[in-house]
Amino acid sequence: MRIQVTVDLVIFTVHESALKVLLVKRSARPFKGRMEIPGVVIRKNESLEQAALREMTEETSAHQVYLEQLYSFGDPRRHPCNRVVTVAYYALLPADRAQQVSGNGWRNVDQLPPLAFDHRRIIDYAIERLRNKLEYSTAGFQLLPKKFTLSELQAVYETILGKKLDKRNFRKKMNLLRILKPLKEWRRTGRKPARLYMFVGKKFEKLKDKGILFPF
Repeated sequence: MRIQVTVDLVIFTVHESALKVLLVKRSARPFKGRMEIPGVVIRKNESLEQAALREMTEETSAHQVYLEQLYSFGDPRRHPCNRVVTVAYYALLPADRAQQVSGNGWRNVDQLPPLAFDHRRIIDYAIERLRNKLEYSTAGFQLLPKKFTLSELQAVYETILGKKLDKRNFRKKMNLLRILKPLKEWRRTGRKPARLYMFVGKKFEKLKDKGILFPF
């Protein structure tokens, strides 16, 4: 029996206070016309990561994105016609870059249509991984532009976690971690301008080496 190996991509962004995932319409049987996450068959001479990056570039034209292997899905019944094992990856795309993706494939993870194969399960698994990664990785910052306000940062965390965070406590914890660099730039956000910040990756790595986590 021939076993086909594929790579599937769960591509997340945060836009308009919602966690969204990129879906494409399936053009072949089975499940023709149904939405699915992007995927590709592994080529003979490429690694899993190379295949994932190839599909990422094809669907979004984005380079140098946060990409991480998620899990392998190999239930014999996941494909009704063939024996297909897929290695899933998830990627994080800031909203400003996500808006450059052609088409209308971004869907709110809480309002997904019926999906092909076991893609809903794969998305749910990726959401859980993303939530768990918030406290010990740079995942939250990967969904932000290079320069951001504290309100935008908090909104990303609230969107992913699915709950409100106390504004004062959130900013106090971020200040204690010392991983944000305040800039001499401001953004108009309403009644008064908000200061812009940048993430300092080197300081974060030092905290991680010490076992210090984001206390959310």
